[in-house]
Amino acid sequence: MQTKFTDLLGVDAPLVGFNRSPGVVAEVSKAGGLGVLAATAYTPEELDAQLTWIEEQIGDRPYGVDLLVPEKVATGDPGDLVASLRAQIPAEHLEFVDKLLAKYDIPISADSADGHDEIMANFGSAGVPKLLDVAFSHRISLVANALGRPPANLVDRAKKAGVVVASLVGKPEHARRQLEAGVDLLIAQGTEAGGHTGTIATTVLTPEIVDIAGDKPVLAAGGIASGRQMAAALALGAAGVWCGSVWLSSNEDITPPAVKEKFLAASSSDTLRSPTRTGKPARQLRSAWHDEWESPGSPRPLPMPLQPMLVNSAWDRIDRAAAEGHEGAKKLESFFIGQVVGGFRQLRPAGDIAREIIDDCARRLTELAALL
Repeated sequence: MQTKFTDLLGVDAPLVGFNRSPGVVAEVSKAGGLGVLAATAYTPEELDAQLTWIEEQIGDRPYGVDLLVPEKVATGDPGDLVASLRAQIPAEHLEFVDKLLAKYDIPISADSADGHDEIMANFGSAGVPKLLDVAFSHRISLVANALGRPPANLVDRAKKAGVVVASLVGKPEHARRQLEAGVDLLIAQGTEAGGHTGTIATTVLTPEIVDIAGDKPVLAAGGIASGRQMAAALALGAAGVWCGSVWLSSNEDITPPAVKEKFLAASSSDTLRSPTRTGKPARQLRSAWHDEWESPGSPRPLPMPLQPMLVNSAWDRIDRAAAEGHEGAKKLESFFIGQVVGGFRQLRPAGDIAREIIDDCARRLTELAALL
């Protein structure tokens, strides 16, 4: 398959595999697509190690990174950012989380202290440049930005390095702003998608963004986990697809097994958009966690990055207890996932998933052409 996207990135198939697991990224690139690593979950030192490993696996094949660069976040004292941010978390919220964990009898372990504060700083103006320095020290082919316009220095730096700049959009007005900022590639992410997403369906959003983009390629995202869905995206005018949730059913994905068990048992209606993990609406698997936050008298979630600073250590405890079979933790257990979770049947190698999507898409396009 040849599209504007394959021409732009030099890949064999118009398929992007977005995941926080370097193993998934490598396998998608080796299968002929473009693996993209979710970089914000790493410290600069960790990101450097992950990108080095990916490059060792894929040879000269292209790959990319994705960063969360929100335009609106809580800010603190640059001289002591973590402490000043933590000081903004209300006592009411701390008490609510403590009571929630106690209600489900989630044990406290010796290593359950919060270890995410440095990563949370990545969301701010001080953290993003450090991650970009690491990314641009490697041979990335694409840098994607979510949750807002990319900073001007990111666009300028990427263009000088010959790196494609991509941005995720959930509304037509988002696309116009991104094009004004100078991005090379738009990703039309529908509400079906996992993680941070808007409220417009992929089949409605994609052609709207294609019409706005002009000669810039557009990828469709959200609700795409099969060759038939990829073919549908191409029929809508997209130059390819951006897939995230489907890799959560892969062996290489690092999501805890207890969560994957819930994914395999879930239906497509078992997800919801909730700000209770990141501070911004993100689609995830519904669990008792969300029921508690939606109960009368519960506090409103805090803005990013205060909400993740509030809850991340709690999620460490939940994940650890669920892995040991703790019933209360299994009720709370959840993770970001799109509506395609209803199609999960088994865990498989990421490379097999990628090749099946590509091959099935080609087969379906051939079948459609025969209808004419």
